[in-house]
Amino acid sequence: MKAKVDADTCIGCGLCESTCPEVFKMDGDKAIVIGSVVPKGAEDTCKKASEDCPVTAIAIS
Repeated sequence: MKAKVDADTCIGCGLCESTCPEVFKMDGDKAIVIGSVVPKGAEDTCKKASEDCPVTAIAIS
């Protein structure tokens, strides 16, 4: 599983980082993905972060 944040859409609310800090972190005023693959055990919280993003800036594949 991979996650991607659309920097043009991201509003920097930080919800993804607080929901799944194993995958997302804030870099200035935008969220970024840590690493290239979602770690085992973080899939569910990563999906939740994607679903809860208020501007749907997170894509999961």
